[in-house]
Amino acid sequence: MYAWIWRHLPGPVWLRIVEVLVLFLAVVALLFFVIFPWIEPWLPFDKVDVNGG
Repeated sequence: MYAWIWRHLPGPVWLRIVEVLVLFLAVVALLFFVIFPWIEPWLPFDKVDVNGG
C-alpha cells in the first residue's frame, strides 16, 4: 500500500517526502478531530475503577 502511494505522488523525492508528511498529518488530524470524538461514546475508558470494585 505504501509503495502504491509513493509511486502515485508527483514530483521529485524531496517533494514526495513533504507530501507524505502532509498526508500523514492530515490523517492524524482527521482521526483526532472527527473519528475519535465520533466513537468516544461507545468506548469504555470512562468506566475505570481503581479499587477493583
